[in-house]
Amino acid sequence: MDTVSPKGKHKPINYLEGPRSRVDELIFTIKVVFQFIKGFRALHFVGPCITVFGSARFDEEHIYYKTTRELSAKIAQLGFTIMTGGGPGIMEAANRGAKDVGGRSVGCNIELPFEQHPNPFLDKWTTIKYFFIRKVLLLKYSYGFVVMPGGFGTLDEFFEALTLIQTGMMEKFPIIIMGTEFHEELMNYIEDMKTAGTISPHDSHLFLVTNNIDEAVEHISKNCIVPFGLRPRTKSRLLGE
Repeated sequence: MDTVSPKGKHKPINYLEGPRSRVDELIFTIKVVFQFIKGFRALHFVGPCITVFGSARFDEEHIYYKTTRELSAKIAQLGFTIMTGGGPGIMEAANRGAKDVGGRSVGCNIELPFEQHPNPFLDKWTTIKYFFIRKVLLLKYSYGFVVMPGGFGTLDEFFEALTLIQTGMMEKFPIIIMGTEFHEELMNYIEDMKTAGTISPHDSHLFLVTNNIDEAVEHISKNCIVPFGLRPRTKSRLLGE
């Protein structure tokens, strides 16, 4: 491709060479495929999940940890498997809440040099190397999402799910944002986007913002179980399973 100089003459454009060879790209692709297979095999039978997002940095004495634990216990009692990123903090609280009531608890952990290690309240987990694969797995098996207070990663996961629902690439699963005060500025920013016309006025109806645990549980029950035909699991008379 050429460009035109001020004098009308064409100069060739020399593009910069990328840092990776085709062999490197092929090797990376194979690694990605194997990571997906690893995750699919580990999580295939976990059942309908509600995924809880939130910070890894809150300890068990923090109000957000306690709220997450109580909320997750009530969601587990509806019959859902509680899924998290598998680490400490809010993730641990959610998995712990499920175990408190005899519910199922799974995690999709990530390889990090700090903070992240599987919490002790997981029935099953897998550890993934790449964040984008982990996000796919956290979304793939879920019928709803709870967004607790968190950092960059939590916001990334929230907006990923919200974008997929907004664009129709994923079913209209319910999203619960817990913590009205913590998320106040975020909600104000979303309102600014509505005013500017960068999102539709009805896009803010895609999620519920609340501090009320019972309201959150009711929203999940109303918008998950009946709309998507979920029903209690029964044992097979023939196979006894």
